[in-house]
Amino acid sequence: MTTSLALPAASKSNLLSFMALLLGAAALALGGVFLRHSELPPTASAVYRVALAIPIFFLLDALAARAETAHATGAASEQRPAVPIKLILVGFIFSGNLALYHWSMTLTTLANSNLLANLAPIFVVLGSKLFLGKKFSAAFLWGMLFALGGAFVLIGHRLDFGSNYMAGNLLGLLTAVFYGAYLLAVSLVRSNHRTMTVMAWSSIGTLIVLLPVTLWRGESLVPHTLHGMLMLVGLAVISHVGGQGLIAYALAKLPAALSSITLLVQPVIATVLGASLFHEYLSVPEFVGGAIILIGIVTARRFS
Repeated sequence: MTTSLALPAASKSNLLSFMALLLGAAALALGGVFLRHSELPPTASAVYRVALAIPIFFLLDALAARAETAHATGAASEQRPAVPIKLILVGFIFSGNLALYHWSMTLTTLANSNLLANLAPIFVVLGSKLFLGKKFSAAFLWGMLFALGGAFVLIGHRLDFGSNYMAGNLLGLLTAVFYGAYLLAVSLVRSNHRTMTVMAWSSIGTLIVLLPVTLWRGESLVPHTLHGMLMLVGLAVISHVGGQGLIAYALAKLPAALSSITLLVQPVIATVLGASLFHEYLSVPEFVGGAIILIGIVTARRFS
């Protein structure tokens, strides 16, 4: 009689989704590198981010649909509902996140905007409890608070909440609200649509909002060099297709609250990238803050 040590299918699926979430966070962290080297203003760069990603998402969605049909045995392949307007509305929510985040960076410090945007887990938990009736264990909530505390330690020495930054700080907080709403919205629609379907149509919704905003602000949409264009392509392919696509995939299996906490690994990765690529000094508090975030993520995942 042999004993199988294989993980149950559900556990394997959740582990794969968790790894996809971590890879997605890493891809999003790389977005800061592409933005730093972009020749365009932040909102104009965001327009390219979604515009260049849309045809890729539709191509990948068509390939996924063909694969589903090819693997259908005997019975007809799974019939998915027609694409509703709600997928485009998800993009409207995400456009609020991008526009407010980029706007906040012009009115407050980069550390302030990053920290406040990363308060999204609080709003995901509140939204899940108020609107979806979700319940969370005390250990999970402690893990969330631990991870958020780590984010404060990681970025805290760069914070400046002076009165001159009040408007930018409020926009940074609104960024967290919109990103929390986006994560909840994606987790709800993923049960009825393929990952690439959600990303393709939500990206169209994001573009519908961001393009007029960029034109209204008078931002240039013309990169000056090949290097500038390549930075925009990297932002689209790696950070949006790779990053947001992997996150949307993970949200089909993982709770939005856990996913939002796990995404706090993003500033840790961004800090490491800054040290590696831009020779930015890593202080002891940054090391400690990164470790606290990771402990909080592990705790939240263990008790989710």
